[in-house]
Amino acid sequence: MYFNEEHDALRSMVAKFVDKEINPKVDEWEETTTPLHELFKKMGGLGLLGITYDEKYGGQGLDYWFDLVFLEELGHIKAGGVPMAIGVQTHMATPAIHQWGSEYLKETYLKQAIAGDMVTAIGVTESGAGSDVASLKTRAVRDGDSYVINGSKLFITNGSQADFVTLLTRTSDKPGYHSYSLFVVPTNLPGFQVSKKLDKLGRRCSDTAELFFEDMRVPAENLIGEENEGFIIQMKQFQHERFYSLPANYVGARDTIDMTVDYIKQRMAFGKPLIENQVLRHRLVDWITQIECLKQLTYHIVRMKMEGLNATKEISMGKVLAGELGFTVANGCLQMFGGTGYINESLITRNFRDTRLTSIGGGATEVMKDVIARIEGF
Repeated sequence: MYFNEEHDALRSMVAKFVDKEINPKVDEWEETTTPLHELFKKMGGLGLLGITYDEKYGGQGLDYWFDLVFLEELGHIKAGGVPMAIGVQTHMATPAIHQWGSEYLKETYLKQAIAGDMVTAIGVTESGAGSDVASLKTRAVRDGDSYVINGSKLFITNGSQADFVTLLTRTSDKPGYHSYSLFVVPTNLPGFQVSKKLDKLGRRCSDTAELFFEDMRVPAENLIGEENEGFIIQMKQFQHERFYSLPANYVGARDTIDMTVDYIKQRMAFGKPLIENQVLRHRLVDWITQIECLKQLTYHIVRMKMEGLNATKEISMGKVLAGELGFTVANGCLQMFGGTGYINESLITRNFRDTRLTSIGGGATEVMKDVIARIEGF
């Protein structure tokens, strides 16, 4: 209904890449870190880091249905940190450059990110400004043909490997949202420092870092869009980030259920397989029904995006549902695994840890509900 042979060909390519280049290595990467330059170079060579981006900069110029296919297949990766790192590269740190960046920024940074020659990160969150983005303190002051940046960023995915950071900073003391600017900040300039790699509960194969900027001079031409309009640009960029999380969550949740069903068909209790327990079967059916609802909402969002409609409300709804559903499924399936599910070497245990982030990162569930409430007028 939605996909043709070209979509199927992309799906097959991504599936083969995941099976060959990612899933066999995730156990090792969980103990170390995903080597992003190596991984992204391979993905860039296949054209997977710029599905919807302009061909002029190395993208494929394809529509949102192709993007959906790509994201659905990333959902089959057996560690949440890898698709998150990829999503930063494709849906979090580069959309603003593609849509609002100058020709210089597109040629110098976007093109390299799409090719996999540069790793990027998105620098918004600070210790006192997470979902409340307007509270950020990092500041950029214009000085001749440069901006001098001072401040810090926290919980930055890809932070220790990034070649540049798409950074949101304050550039004015005026109240309101027109006091922030978005920059492309190369990490090889003096004044940049990775303070430390953070030790996380889950998604351990992705590097998450604290970053510091001390009297860091960044060329004025690295400004994205207009000065003091960065907050507005970032709010729009957030919609790409939040949409990215939806397909991986419903695909990953279904994979978790399928894995659990295989286990409880074999696990004997009181003389019969656990799958014969009606309570468990009904619980699984409830989850599968909710997964289908999230999937169909996601498909509806794609239709809206194809028509150029504002899908902020629907994406926010999807983000809420994805965060709650992903963790509910992982938590419930772990219960069905019993003691085996409490052992770190079990995949279900990793799923349990990894899914917890979805309702926090990229806008907490409570913030998403406030967004929906405002749009609804209450």
